[in-house]
Amino acid sequence: MDQILNLLSLTPEEEETFHAAAPGYAQRFAADGTGLAPEDYAGAQIVLGNPPVSMFRSSTALRWLQTRSAGADPYGDPGVLPHGAILTTASGAYGHSVSEHMFAMLLSLMKRLPAYRDQQDAGQWRDLGPVQTLQDAQVLVVGTGDLGSSFARLCKALGASTAGVRRDPEKGAEGIDRMYPFSQLDSLLPEADAVALMLPRAAQTAGLFDRTRLLRMKPSAILLNGGRGSVLDCAALAQVLEEGRLWGAGLDVTDPEPLPSDHPLWRQPRALITPHTAGGNHLADTERRVAAIVLENLRRYIGGEALKNRIL
Repeated sequence: MDQILNLLSLTPEEEETFHAAAPGYAQRFAADGTGLAPEDYAGAQIVLGNPPVSMFRSSTALRWLQTRSAGADPYGDPGVLPHGAILTTASGAYGHSVSEHMFAMLLSLMKRLPAYRDQQDAGQWRDLGPVQTLQDAQVLVVGTGDLGSSFARLCKALGASTAGVRRDPEKGAEGIDRMYPFSQLDSLLPEADAVALMLPRAAQTAGLFDRTRLLRMKPSAILLNGGRGSVLDCAALAQVLEEGRLWGAGLDVTDPEPLPSDHPLWRQPRALITPHTAGGNHLADTERRVAAIVLENLRRYIGGEALKNRIL
């Protein structure tokens, strides 16, 4: 009997729906792979979740890997999965979680809250001066998928005007007032009060925001990165902040990860850094969204239909 390894964090009711969706399959539930050995992976035709890459080195049976993450790295790298295996993601599950996290970062920086927390730690009572607002602000979202669109909607709720950059500017996105191609990015940067990077990992976007692009931003602008760390040159950002060229930066992802303890960004008072925690399983709501997306794809797979979020 074909075997499914289900590594998702599911409620008992959700487990029942997964059982019902795949009659004729032996489905083993092991949240995060707890209790599984390499031989369990070697015989599985379907894996739902994010197992260690090393588990696929001896696998020849795998036909489909469905990740619980919105990104597929490193599973999409050549030679990781058996030849012909399908790879799909849970893209669409994390917009709520990531957008709220990045929105909180933006407001915190606009209102100087990290600096006031530093003062609190030092027992200081001092007015740090003017702050910023999203009312009538120009927000540029680079990458307008689920994450970028969700973030843009939050910004608009507080009165911001939003512009988006994506590969196909003819395709709109909720929350984005105006859409542009990547070829216009450099002309858009000087007008933006906040720039949010919400891009997936890709060879085309690696190092997209280098020192030159950072310096095209307003001195009063705020930079956010909630997509993938590879998009941003973190050393260049540390230098630009040191020179006082930006109001601040909020990063949930860095390059490299983890950010080394001696990296100059840690010492930048206008940098707000979290350790890639905007997504993940930090909200119960996210777990339910992941389960729904994976369940739909499982039903599609069993029914011979095209799968959503297919990478390979």
